Amino acid sequence: MTPGEPGHSGDSRYLPIGDHGLIGDLRTVALVGTNGTIDWYCCPRFDAPSVFASILDADRGGSFELAADTPARTKQFYFPDTNVLITRFFADDGVGEIQDFMPVADDSREADRHRMIRRVSCVRGTLPFRARVAPRFDYARQPHTVREETGGLLFESPVLSLSLSSSVPIETDGQDARARFVLDEGEQAVFALDRVGDGLPSRGCPLEEAEREFAATVRYWRRWLSASRYRGRWREVVHRSALTLKLLTYAPTGGIVAAPTTSLPERIGGERNWDYRYVWIRDAAFCVYALLRLGFTDEAEAFMNFLSTHVPLSSDSGTGPLQIMYGIDGRSELPEEELHHLEGYRASAPVRIGNAAADQLQLDIYGALIDSIYLYNKWGDPIASDRWDELCTLVEWVCLHWDQPDEGIWETRGGRRNFVYSRLMCWVAIERAMRVAIQRGLPADIPRWREARDAIYRQIMRRGWSAELGAFVQQFDEDVLDASILMMPLAKFVSPTDPKWLSTLDALGDGLVSDSLVYRYDPEISPDGLRGPEGTFSICSFWYVEALARAGRVDEARLAFEKMLTYANHLGLYAEEIGHTGEQLGNFPQAITHLALISAAFNLDHALG
Repeated sequence: MTPGEPGHSGDSRYLPIGDHGLIGDLRTVALVGTNGTIDWYCCPRFDAPSVFASILDADRGGSFELAADTPARTKQFYFPDTNVLITRFFADDGVGEIQDFMPVADDSREADRHRMIRRVSCVRGTLPFRARVAPRFDYARQPHTVREETGGLLFESPVLSLSLSSSVPIETDGQDARARFVLDEGEQAVFALDRVGDGLPSRGCPLEEAEREFAATVRYWRRWLSASRYRGRWREVVHRSALTLKLLTYAPTGGIVAAPTTSLPERIGGERNWDYRYVWIRDAAFCVYALLRLGFTDEAEAFMNFLSTHVPLSSDSGTGPLQIMYGIDGRSELPEEELHHLEGYRASAPVRIGNAAADQLQLDIYGALIDSIYLYNKWGDPIASDRWDELCTLVEWVCLHWDQPDEGIWETRGGRRNFVYSRLMCWVAIERAMRVAIQRGLPADIPRWREARDAIYRQIMRRGWSAELGAFVQQFDEDVLDASILMMPLAKFVSPTDPKWLSTLDALGDGLVSDSLVYRYDPEISPDGLRGPEGTFSICSFWYVEALARAGRVDEARLAFEKMLTYANHLGLYAEEIGHTGEQLGNFPQAITHLALISAAFNLDHALG
């Protein structure tokens, strides 16, 4: 069967996207399948070329397999209040488990090691285990050699060298390494994978050191989570989302990646496959809101520092002063490339690295950025004078350029249009800046800003409203629904009980909602330049919950929220979309979905009293 044939979509070589957990060290992450296989890992950072990528090509991508060497059922869970992942194997002759974690090092040199520890134990009976370590460097484009060294093996490629230490005998097998061993009840084995070179020597990981590293990693995560002020309903779910967001944070700059993966498809066999390992400006306000609401002021401050350090507000380019996304190090060049040698997850080609959408015009990002500055000024630290001058430059640009078509929040590739959401967020940009200026007594051209703000409001009310649908719509003078409109009451553009808004909420419920799950829009009615349908968008589902709660429909909101929780994976994680039969689709896990979950939980809990 060739990769392009429809039957290939049921390929048993690939675990479902949702059958994974996440570990990381605040610089990069690894996806660990419920079968014990690490099938996605980039080193030394989120956006570096992959070392293990069998999630994108089961045969060529490379993986780190570790499992019971006998038929077994598996279960996966997080060590409570941490990002230490446990995968358990239940077999006829015993029970074993793998503890997967990446220590969060304080020392910058040691942090460069990106140590990944896999501790195997037999907790009942006797179990045989097997391991296969098969790195494929640079998205499986670079050759490598493997040689023995004291206490383990060294994998060397032109771009990266990794040291594998093991407490059990391990042998080379061509480019790979293999081990088979048996553990009795109470016995353990340890594998540790380290980046070496550039002054980082190979270093073993004996059982005692693995125990110390495990205890230190558990302490780190529990100490971090103890800063949370959230005491409401669904606390465990909210805290898992917070822990996930922390994993998606690049500590050296404070940027938060949209997701740690690339090219996981929005539809199996489709072409909606994108690289999300970058920092989206759109996520800014959601990040700051969620982090400050939970009490994580340091993380909110770090993200604001990323914006102030790496996102210049006064320069101009063909698409305005801002890009929609930046690299985790603040770089603006993110050229898109297709990797034709990789077949894609379940034959969902193409596999892409880089993201050409960085060059799009998306006017909504100005509202997202200025809203984040407004929120941080309100709940964090007051805006600095230099930053205020830059923000004024940004607002002036919005006042001049808001009335034009753009590619919109969903990054459509079918040409620019007059999207209502883009206008809405231009209104937010000006309105929030006016609030800060008035509250703080800062210099601003308030009459000019007010004139632009009011013009946007009137235009949306006149051309963004469909009398036929009884709803606000996707784009001017069209009768097409779009879930981004759910942000209208959340952004305080309309009252959540305004008759026009309540009518819109009903129309969205009838047209885009399926069992609490919300579609972004209908691509057949509103072509977006790409082929095929897609799943429901999880962020929109949480926006729907919040809109219902704010409209006073609290019982409906609670039911929709509880239903959404049943669509999480076994660990409480969400990909970008939910497929037709409830499967996770798209890049995984997605930061903005977890941000929206936190916001929905916070506001629904408040509404419930």
